[in-house]
Amino acid sequence: MEILRVENLSFKYPTGKAPTLKELSFSVNEGEFVVLCGATGSGKSTLLRLLKRELAPLGEKSGSVCYGGRSLEQLDARTAASEIGFVMQRPEQQIAADKVWHELALGLENLGESQDVIRRRCAEMAGYFGIAPWFDRETSKLSGGQKQLLNLAAVMAMNPRVLILDEPTAQLDPIAASDFIGTLLKINRELSLTVIIAEHRLEELIPVCDRLIALDCGEIVADAPPREALPLLASRPALLRMMPAASRLSMALGLETKGEVPLTVREGKRMIEEHYTNKVRSLPAKTPVAPEVNALEFRDVWFRYSQKGEDILRGTSFHVKQGEFFCILGANGSGKTTALGAVAAINRIFSGKIKIFGKQLKDYKNGTLYQSCLAWLPQDPQTLFLRNTLREELKGAEAEAAMLGLDLVKYADTHPYDLSGGEQQLAALARVLSTKPKLLLLDEPTKGLDAASRERITDILRRLRDGGMTILAVTHDAEFAADAADRCALFFRGEIVSTGTPREFFAANSFYTTAANRMTRGHYDGIVTLPEAVEICRLNGEAKA
Repeated sequence: MEILRVENLSFKYPTGKAPTLKELSFSVNEGEFVVLCGATGSGKSTLLRLLKRELAPLGEKSGSVCYGGRSLEQLDARTAASEIGFVMQRPEQQIAADKVWHELALGLENLGESQDVIRRRCAEMAGYFGIAPWFDRETSKLSGGQKQLLNLAAVMAMNPRVLILDEPTAQLDPIAASDFIGTLLKINRELSLTVIIAEHRLEELIPVCDRLIALDCGEIVADAPPREALPLLASRPALLRMMPAASRLSMALGLETKGEVPLTVREGKRMIEEHYTNKVRSLPAKTPVAPEVNALEFRDVWFRYSQKGEDILRGTSFHVKQGEFFCILGANGSGKTTALGAVAAINRIFSGKIKIFGKQLKDYKNGTLYQSCLAWLPQDPQTLFLRNTLREELKGAEAEAAMLGLDLVKYADTHPYDLSGGEQQLAALARVLSTKPKLLLLDEPTKGLDAASRERITDILRRLRDGGMTILAVTHDAEFAADAADRCALFFRGEIVSTGTPREFFAANSFYTTAANRMTRGHYDGIVTLPEAVEICRLNGEAKA
């Protein structure tokens, strides 16, 4: 039974020169799991917000959105608020209460539910989503992943019939993201909850969804089950790069004509083993020139946010060489962002030593640390924007914006907050690079970016590294780290527990690794990126039937 219908929907922002959405028409049946994909700025977030009346952006709108046979404008306030749930891209924008338990109860209180109902539903959601251990904590002390899980639980407490999610796994580590997707699938299957989700991380979503809707420049270019939609994207490289690694490998090797396009790691592994020999099991290891001088030294660093609080950094020690690209991975709440804050002198450590370019951090006085020495791109790029238009915001950063491929003419008069999450990330990076830092700190630099933008940012960061810049990045994006980093490290309970080259690091992991490594493991050795998988398959040649 149809639950949502969109007919001839077009939308243009007040300052936009062209429509963001153009004549979109589709319907969603009750209980469907629909994935919405598209490049950064393709209109995904705008479309999702137009499906939730309270979040609809201001602008010129034509066409209609109907829920249960009635237009959104005709719904009463209670139905609109409770039956269409929305989980935002940035969890901080959605959380309104000071305590976890109060955030869970807030929506129910606004609906006028009784105390018995509120207590029962809060207890049920806390247990189901694993929130009980931090039920009484302050929301401001939660990690990004915990905040996102809390948002989902708070929305689910109101028993919605439709759940809309805008890049909900952007701030989750690989294990938490997989658990989150598993939870969504379970809710969808067990409660027949309709799920509409926009994501850039599609490796696990596409194989389990009922339909894939692809947007390109505000228009629908594919709307079909995944295996049927993929061939429609073959002529659109930017969209094809977002598809599962198994599908991309199949198309790169020209195997899509020999059967169904694989969607999962298991199908990709079977495809490799059936079609390619393994006489050559590995590729020559890359031996980068090891710089001699440390740009950053962490020695036995301890930190806690309050005198009586628990230690977040627990004797953390590591070093980053000058001109090195160093990536830190690890679970949400393990202390990765806290460590960046310590490097940037925002978090004052309790004990230990931090040296930057051979100088004690405490010896950088009067802002000299940020004068052509260090710059930090935070997890939330909006914290960097202070002006009303992008033109004003990037004044003096035109060269960096051009290097990032940011179209200033297109976005010049746009408020930075009106950009998509990925566009904000690119604009914030341009702003940060304009300070000409020698040490660049990045907190989730690929969050909110589509595959094409991620490749562009990777290329730019490599060039900066090759030009002598030292880069320290915290990321949940294993594909990005495998492709870009010189060395990777795993953060666990406030400590670095493992470091190595991408090949050493990812080839030994089961969960903090790449889809390419999972597909090739056992048949080939040390393959961690998709280009490497393509290269070794071609090197071995197709197996004889």
